[in-house]
Amino acid sequence: MKALLILLFLVSPGRCHPSHTFHKVIENFAVSEYGIYVSTEDHLYQLNRGLQEVTPARSVGTLLKIFVVFEKNGTLITCMTKNCSHCEVLDLKNISNTIYSEAVAVSPIAREDSALGFLMHLPGSDTYLVAAVFQREVPARCPRRDELVTLRNTQDKQSGGIFSAIGEGEQPHIKLSRKLLVVRFVDGFQKGPRVYLFLNIEDKSRPLVRLLWMRSSSSKADATNSVRSVTLECCEDKARAELVSSADVDGGPAGLWAGVFRGNETSDPTNTALALFDITEAERRVPRPDPYFCDSSCQLGESVNVMDAKPLEPLAVVFKYHSMTAVTAVSIQSRVVLFVGTADGQLIKISLDENLKPTCPAILHKSEDDRKFSRMILDPVDKKHLYVAMEKRLMAVKLDKCGDYLHMNSCLSVQDPLCVWCVSEHRCMFHSECLGPNMISISKRSAQNTIAAFEVGQISPEMIRVNLTTLLRWTGSPAFSCAFTAVGEDLCDGTDVEPSLFYCSCRFPVKRVPAEGLDIQVRINISEEVIIENWVVKNCSSITTASDDGCHECVTSGCIWNSNTCSWNFGNSRQTQAKCDDFSSTLKYLEPKISSITPNQTSFYGKNNVIVSGENLGNVAKMRIQENVNCHPKESPVLTRTSDKLTFHLPGGNKGVVTVCAALPNGKCFGSQNVRYGSLPFCNGLSPNTSWISGGRNIAISGENLNFVDEVIHKDSNSSVSKICETSRILKYLSPAQEKKVAQVNLKVANSTIPCSNLKYLPDPQFTRFRATPAGNHLFITVAKKVDELNINITELKINATEGDNVHICTPLKIEVGSEAGEDSVICEIQNQAQAKIHSVKISMGNFFTELQEQNNNFYLLTLLIALAFIPLIIMVFVYRVKQRKLSKQMNERLEMLECEIRNEIRQGFVDMQTETSALIENVGTIPFLDYKHFASRIFFPDAGPGTKCYIRDIDQDQDKKQLDGSCMALAHLLRNKVFITSFVHTLEEQKNFTIKDKCTVASLLTIALHADLPYLTELMEDLLRALMEQSSNAQPKLMLRRTESIVEKLLTNWMSVCLYGFLRETVGQPLYLLVCALSQQINRGPVDRVTGKALYTLNEDWLLWQAQEFNAVTLKVSFSVASGEESESLDVVILDCDTVDQVKEKILEAFKSKFGFPYSKPLGEIDVEYVKEGGSQTLYEVDRSSEVLGEVTLLNTVKHFQVPDGASIKVISKKAHSTLSPQVSLKDDQNFSTKYFHLIDPDIDNNKEQNPERKKLKLKEIYLTKLLSTKVAVHSFVENLFRTIWGTTNGRVSPAIKHFFDFLDSQAESKKITDPDVLHIWKTNSLPLRFWVNILKNPQFVFDMEKTPHLDGCLSVIAQAFMDSFSLVEQQLGKHAPTNKLLYAKDIPQYKKEVKAYYQLVRELQGLTNLEFNDFLHQEAKKHGNEFNESAALREIYKYLERYFNQLQEKLEQNSASGELQQQVQNVRQQFENLKSCSWE
Repeated sequence: MKALLILLFLVSPGRCHPSHTFHKVIENFAVSEYGIYVSTEDHLYQLNRGLQEVTPARSVGTLLKIFVVFEKNGTLITCMTKNCSHCEVLDLKNISNTIYSEAVAVSPIAREDSALGFLMHLPGSDTYLVAAVFQREVPARCPRRDELVTLRNTQDKQSGGIFSAIGEGEQPHIKLSRKLLVVRFVDGFQKGPRVYLFLNIEDKSRPLVRLLWMRSSSSKADATNSVRSVTLECCEDKARAELVSSADVDGGPAGLWAGVFRGNETSDPTNTALALFDITEAERRVPRPDPYFCDSSCQLGESVNVMDAKPLEPLAVVFKYHSMTAVTAVSIQSRVVLFVGTADGQLIKISLDENLKPTCPAILHKSEDDRKFSRMILDPVDKKHLYVAMEKRLMAVKLDKCGDYLHMNSCLSVQDPLCVWCVSEHRCMFHSECLGPNMISISKRSAQNTIAAFEVGQISPEMIRVNLTTLLRWTGSPAFSCAFTAVGEDLCDGTDVEPSLFYCSCRFPVKRVPAEGLDIQVRINISEEVIIENWVVKNCSSITTASDDGCHECVTSGCIWNSNTCSWNFGNSRQTQAKCDDFSSTLKYLEPKISSITPNQTSFYGKNNVIVSGENLGNVAKMRIQENVNCHPKESPVLTRTSDKLTFHLPGGNKGVVTVCAALPNGKCFGSQNVRYGSLPFCNGLSPNTSWISGGRNIAISGENLNFVDEVIHKDSNSSVSKICETSRILKYLSPAQEKKVAQVNLKVANSTIPCSNLKYLPDPQFTRFRATPAGNHLFITVAKKVDELNINITELKINATEGDNVHICTPLKIEVGSEAGEDSVICEIQNQAQAKIHSVKISMGNFFTELQEQNNNFYLLTLLIALAFIPLIIMVFVYRVKQRKLSKQMNERLEMLECEIRNEIRQGFVDMQTETSALIENVGTIPFLDYKHFASRIFFPDAGPGTKCYIRDIDQDQDKKQLDGSCMALAHLLRNKVFITSFVHTLEEQKNFTIKDKCTVASLLTIALHADLPYLTELMEDLLRALMEQSSNAQPKLMLRRTESIVEKLLTNWMSVCLYGFLRETVGQPLYLLVCALSQQINRGPVDRVTGKALYTLNEDWLLWQAQEFNAVTLKVSFSVASGEESESLDVVILDCDTVDQVKEKILEAFKSKFGFPYSKPLGEIDVEYVKEGGSQTLYEVDRSSEVLGEVTLLNTVKHFQVPDGASIKVISKKAHSTLSPQVSLKDDQNFSTKYFHLIDPDIDNNKEQNPERKKLKLKEIYLTKLLSTKVAVHSFVENLFRTIWGTTNGRVSPAIKHFFDFLDSQAESKKITDPDVLHIWKTNSLPLRFWVNILKNPQFVFDMEKTPHLDGCLSVIAQAFMDSFSLVEQQLGKHAPTNKLLYAKDIPQYKKEVKAYYQLVRELQGLTNLEFNDFLHQEAKKHGNEFNESAALREIYKYLERYFNQLQEKLEQNSASGELQQQVQNVRQQFENLKSCSWE
């Protein structure tokens, strides 16, 4: 089970790091350009960069103490403990190849002794192996040496041969000058001309961290004679005298080194510290004798009285944590990045600026268990990965997450020096991957999480200035500019200083800052990149709260707090929060005190309902949680509180110790308690792993961290599960009663669930009888139990025996297996009751209970008599069964036939679904778009029909009539008065007899009348929408714009249609038309009932032809009569043998158009088809004398009826005079067509069923539901292409109308203090998808010159429903009874929802157009379609409404305080129209 949890962890999101797991703990590993080399207790492994084994594991049989990659020589040097130390040189390319082997005293013998090896490269071509070894005890069989550090040859050509330590006739070395208890080597490396060793020593039980260094010299003696050392001391707050891990900061400041130091208080949350040292500082000191180390010439003990040099202190302590175990470092762009591994399985990333100030730590990896990081090495090839060892697992972790940041703002705000914004690629990249000349990165001085700093100050009583400083650096000299705006307008007065690459400012009047503050937006342009920064300028004079709250608000706003007042900053230095520390609040709170937090340990998932005990807790507003690895504290609201106790939810976090304090309403936090986040619980298994179905069995879960479990859950069970005991490794609970055979046991931790194991449920045990046997003074009872798999333990049984009114406890003794065939025996004992007469035995196990009664001697006789009485009845049943057998056989044969038919239908449906292809259309030719005016008229007046022609201006219309007459011009002028038009609209909507249809008509008339002035129409619409939002009836904002119940809502629909026509025609039109064509072709692939229009292939269950009979495809060779009387070349047309004659004609005409690209010269109603066969031809009619008649209903003739074979010749001719049976041009023209004729769906009559046995076959609609799915598969690519075209973007842009209107909704929500993101999502969905796109999806005839059949309408409705479900925020729970149109796209909707949310987010983040740019767009749209509408007709219709409600309009104008001039204009318009009443309208 642990392996299962680890597997789930490996594939979890965000943790998919390449890894390799070994059988034993990793002792050491090294990395080279050839691969990775890993040493365990007894094996050596070679892996490639993908962490896959490339050679068989090499058995070494012992521990490798020296493990060094010699890259230049292509070898791996290893030294092990066996045979008094043994060394080998292996081939780096294949460790199976041994290049050299020698028994040489380099490695220590004992496993616990310390050793370290690394290379020292000399100025020439030589290289020495620095071998550092400390041995406390040496076996007698092995030579004892006192060398601590030796320099050994790495090649045989060197003097003395490979592994020799001899130099210049002697063996120079470094040794201890005094006896030490412990020496443990931590790290060593060469840096320039120096070699450094880091080690822990213990002198008289006093631990020290020691740095030892020497010169790198070709003379071994010169090198060892130069040895010096110094103590490294950390830290100021407390002593941490053990070095855990070390890292050279390669490429950073000279001599910079990082080390993890550990104290001796393991429970201390800051027991380890990460410190930075300049290790070259000690070299610059005056040399003095070393008290601990010397060269080979000194004697042990001679330096006992030597005084040690002053310890070396850290430049900075950058991080403290309770259990750091490993560190490595990289340097880039004057910034240092540290990677820290911990004992609880976390990999932490810390960036430092050039002043060594750390940014907020980031968690790169967090394991769910407690496997510690023991060693980390940077990939020397790509320098983009860390190889980390975690006990038995080696893992490759990417250093960065640059690719996760999609925008420059997010890329740079994380303050990761490894990430840059690559201008040429327009994306966030690892610094070495950006190959372009221009890149933008964070400043080397900044350790903040922002990329711009704001400062505000007052430069005169009337003017203030905002200064902006960018905290960035870049290559090249990019163009730089800033633009300050507020409320959509330019903010600055134009007298600002010209912006530089790092700085820009803005001056503006103080009066522009309202009391509540001014929201400003700064658009920073750097080359082609744009950064948007938002900031609030607080009005310092309006901060008047005379309290510490007011002081904090004043200081954080950049203002100056003095004498209990807040004022503007006149160039003074910026105040800090310390200014407010001594300020006494007028509202006094008793200081809360926290005595305990229960529990104070939990998993990193957090904990619900944590209890805090203490004093003065009644005023606590929230609990504040501060993590070491998170610069920003988390806050959790208080759930319940009293003066001495409160509860809150502890949120999830990172592993480690956090500090929790109680925050008052004024923001101050008191009390401090530690809470430790640990690893997640996991379970190894259940014992026992079975339960009886009645439940109540004691189940023990074994694992780790089980004390963090809140609850044990049996999935799909409604029974409660009670914990009865828990420790870190064992959790016990009672199994609930359950009918299911297997229960999945889960562990609930906070708000998450962790899978554990399966508990098998078996039937309750069956106890059959008992027997009482006296023995001495005791009575033994033997209970028979049927054999089962429950493995019941004797301690689980509770047995009571009844003697009259007395109940005796029977103590279970043992369970004997197989005492009788198929039975076990449970033996229990009643003490001192040998003569008891037991009448019954009661047995209980958990929730299971049963009672066994004493068996009477007459029981067997009674059983025999009952059996004899049943013999005659058995004989009668036997005779009856013989008679029934014959009848059953006949019934079974019929059922088998029926079952076979159903199987065939289901199999065929499965085959159709699996072999379905979407290659429905190859080329649709020219798309028949409607021109703009006809498109608009169908949107504006969808139900008006031909009556809308009066509003459309024809191309040949008299140019003189384009000019408006005086009355219309006056009304048009009046409509452009905001007071009049809003009063007019509100007046109409207040009338009870003004219907919704009237509202839609008026909105469309206004659209036509104001079409030439789209900017004004847009302003009007926005004003009316604001008024609509203010209405009391719209108190529920989520219901806004859901229906079209007002003029402005229809106006919005029209506005969207006008502004999006170009986008619809240029982008969405082709995918929509392809979808419609694909649907039509798919419907016609199978049988289509001529009468009802239902088809076998459809998306809509209501249009599913599930009564269809079997059918076959037939290929016809069709020829056409030409004018000369000859025939054209034959055309192959595929039809179905169940098609009617008219359906054959339709398919022939479609094939002709597809083949030649133009329609046939005659329509369907003017042609006939002849079946040409030997001896003549036969004209085919839908109804003739041979047609089958059932009752009063006639079956339409099909191809099968005329017995037309595959490959038959068909000739298309002009229509002849029909017989009396078919006098009409088309039977469809008959008003009673659906009642007089039938095709594939049988009429509801019982006649002649014997003549048509195939019609009696059982037909189940559900069998054919797979046809819906096969149709969906066939058109799925067209649906997805259409959807993603609608909510996609072109070159990262959307229609200006969409961006403008969505920004308008955002601003309205902000002004109304609506913070619920769901409200904005619903507004946008109701405005665009629901109001426009669904209308287009369901009505393609609005866009194209085509006819929409009812069946096609049904299919499009299913697609439109799926489209709207993609925008819904409600998660629908669909079951087997859900409508098929919902189920059909149920699996696709979640993905669509993600894409929709991403689309909305992208639109929100796009840079909006200025008012001037958007007005230009509107002018261009109006100009494209100028003079296409008859404005006069629209204006005259508008006047009819004005005249009808003239008195009410006058009252409304007076209520709105309309000017007298405006009211006079209204009277003039009325008078002008009255003067025209005697004339007819044009």
